[in-house]
Amino acid sequence: MTAAAPPEALVLALPKGRLLEEVMPLLAKAGIAPEASFHDETSRQLHFQTNIPNLSLIRVRAFDVATFVAFGAAHLGVAGNDVVMEFDYPELYAPLDLRIGKCRLSVAEPADLMAKDDPARWSHVRVASKYPNLTSRHFAARGVQAECVSLSGALELAPKLGLCSRIVDLVSSGATLRANGLAEVEVIAEITSRLIVNRAALKTRPEEINGWVERFRGVVGKM
Repeated sequence: MTAAAPPEALVLALPKGRLLEEVMPLLAKAGIAPEASFHDETSRQLHFQTNIPNLSLIRVRAFDVATFVAFGAAHLGVAGNDVVMEFDYPELYAPLDLRIGKCRLSVAEPADLMAKDDPARWSHVRVASKYPNLTSRHFAARGVQAECVSLSGALELAPKLGLCSRIVDLVSSGATLRANGLAEVEVIAEITSRLIVNRAALKTRPEEINGWVERFRGVVGKM
C-alpha cells in the first residue's frame, strides 16, 4: 500500500507595513518564529518557512490578505475588519478579534466646510476612498446617494485639489487629517485586526486550523 502524501503546509498571510509590527509579538507568543530572511529588510522574498514544519508565512499588502485567504492561496491570515467588510467574501470566516491595529473608518471633509455643513441634509455626496463598497453601503443606509471616486492613497489631497469635498479613510490620531485641513464628520466603523480563515480549509483541515485559532485566542486572552 502506498503511503498517503503528507498535507501541504498551512499558509498564514501577514500584512506588510506598520501593522506587521503589532502582529509579530502575537506570533512570538504563539510560538511561531519565521526564518531569518523574514527580518531582512533588503530581502525581496515574500514566502517564508517557520520553526513549525507544517506552517509557512507569506507577507503581502494589508489590503490583499483577505483575497489570498478567500481564494485559498493562504489558509489563515491577519486582516483589518475594514478589509473584511469591504470585500465581504463569503469564503472568509473571522473567528477572532486580535485587538491590534485599532483605528476607525471615518468620513472627513475640510474643516471650514464642516463649520457650516449639516450631514443630516445630505442627499448626494461625492467621496474619495479606497473603500467604495463600504462607503456606498454606509451612505445608502442613510438614504444618501454616494458617488465614489476610487483612490488607493493620498486621499487627503482630494478635497484640496477639488476632486471631491469628502473622503472616507482610516483615522488613528487624526493628525494627518488636521495637517491637511480636514476634520472628521462621522465614524463609519471601529476597526481592529482579525484572524481570518478560509472556510473550505476549515472544513477539510478542522483540527489544524481550529488548533491555531485556539492558540491565538489564548495569546489574545493573556494580553
